[in-house]
Amino acid sequence: MEKFNGKSIYNPSGKAGEYSYWACNFYTGCSNCCTYCYLKKGVLGHVMGGEVPTLKKCFKDEEDALRIFQNEIFLNLIELRKHGLFFTFTSDPFLPETIDLTIKAIDICIQNSIPVKVLTKRADFYEKFFKRLLSGSPIKETILYEQNKSYVAFGFSLTGHDELEPGASTNTERIKAMKILHEGGFKTFASIEPVIDFSISYEIMKETRGFCDLYKVGLESGKQYKRLDVKYFVKMLTENIEYPIYFKDSLLKQACISREELPANCVNRDYNLFEK
Repeated sequence: MEKFNGKSIYNPSGKAGEYSYWACNFYTGCSNCCTYCYLKKGVLGHVMGGEVPTLKKCFKDEEDALRIFQNEIFLNLIELRKHGLFFTFTSDPFLPETIDLTIKAIDICIQNSIPVKVLTKRADFYEKFFKRLLSGSPIKETILYEQNKSYVAFGFSLTGHDELEPGASTNTERIKAMKILHEGGFKTFASIEPVIDFSISYEIMKETRGFCDLYKVGLESGKQYKRLDVKYFVKMLTENIEYPIYFKDSLLKQACISREELPANCVNRDYNLFEK
């Protein structure tokens, strides 16, 4: 597949590429203010890691961003229908400042039969958009009618450390939102990344069994863990979590474990959440 690098849609590479073949970024900066955020590290930290969500400079305004997004959708329609689209790597798609544009973009995806995965640390968006929908009274102003549930998967980043994510919803609130959405018929997934504490990450995964369709597990970017600790963590998860797990490459490398050694419930990067 030839790489595409548009203003809104692109093919991520490296660690980001393990989440999706296609992604969309409208904003940089994030008011969740996570202390471990990888966007705050490196030479571009002052540009990418701000605490105020800002529309990317390549867009004149949100209307222009949506127009460009729609054009890029049509340029890559076949591939996007096949692989889906991920929101987002450079901000949180459900912040008060970003959610309206995100919802409009997801609406375009659904109209064009493109499956969408959304990763967030927010739970408050549920109150605004989905509560009446899931109680049986769809909100006509939103995109998520009953027949469209097969096109949207909601992911929640779960570390178990609220003190490191002061602007985000609490982990407990995120887990509650995940459960409600799953019971309402939506696919859900959890990003157990970064792992701050092995035992807490394990407990979170146990707590969310039954309403999480996929776990993606990764370590903190740039941090070196003890090999035996990582190895034991993988063993503990594979023996006790029966749901699909994707271990990121960097985690397996630190554990000195090849992907071929993992049991059947450990999936590959191309695992299709929407076909399960």
